[in-house]
Amino acid sequence: MPLRIFTAALCALLVAGCAHRAAAPVVLPWNAAEQMVVVVTPEWDANHGLLHTFEHSNGSWNEVGRSQPVMVGRNGSAWGLGLHSDPPAGPVKREGDGRSPAGVFDIGTAFGYAGRVETSLPYSAMQRSHYCMDVSASPLYNQIVDAREVGDNAVEGSTEPMRLDLHSAGDQRYRLGFVIEHNPQARPDAGSCIFAHLWKQPGDVTAGCTAMDDGSMTRLLDWLRPDRHPVFVLMPQAQYLSLQDAWMLPAMDAKR
Repeated sequence: MPLRIFTAALCALLVAGCAHRAAAPVVLPWNAAEQMVVVVTPEWDANHGLLHTFEHSNGSWNEVGRSQPVMVGRNGSAWGLGLHSDPPAGPVKREGDGRSPAGVFDIGTAFGYAGRVETSLPYSAMQRSHYCMDVSASPLYNQIVDAREVGDNAVEGSTEPMRLDLHSAGDQRYRLGFVIEHNPQARPDAGSCIFAHLWKQPGDVTAGCTAMDDGSMTRLLDWLRPDRHPVFVLMPQAQYLSLQDAWMLPAMDAKR
């Protein structure tokens, strides 16, 4: 066989071999997640959505239970700062904009008014002296702190006391909840104090959190397990569908 023909044949075989070679696995910060809480809203400016829960097993995501209604920011949602990077075009979360952060986020500490609750998440019992710092210029920005430890001056200006019941006529919204780890680097003006918490009543919007009824929250806290690396996902439906494959997100079952 002439050298020219042999070389061409060899190249063709190599190309064919490369074409059949398995693609390298996609590496995402949430690859280890085995539990996913997913909130999908109708559009960017929608203040409501549906919450789904998924477990990963045998190489696929499987929905657990049925979807539940939730309320989000009064002005809808906007891309936040979390585990994801370089999201597509869309609004960007800012402090005080009344939007819930969209993206993929770690789930942090659970909190509430009781001394203890039934959950595997780390839990912090809130006291009158606990605040979440939503003052962008504060060195404690986007942290839950105890005024007894950091001093009253350090929490001056915060609009987020964690015992709403003691500061606002028995308000029960923070009686149960957990931290959604938006803006963990505490980037100034990028948004702070983002939680999943109870709603006062159906239809009540939030300042940027995700609110739900008691039963939904209780089931979540009982289900979530730190050793399964749970994450929280929130997006409008169109953005979720467009990123579902690239971000390895669960497929939605419209019947659930």
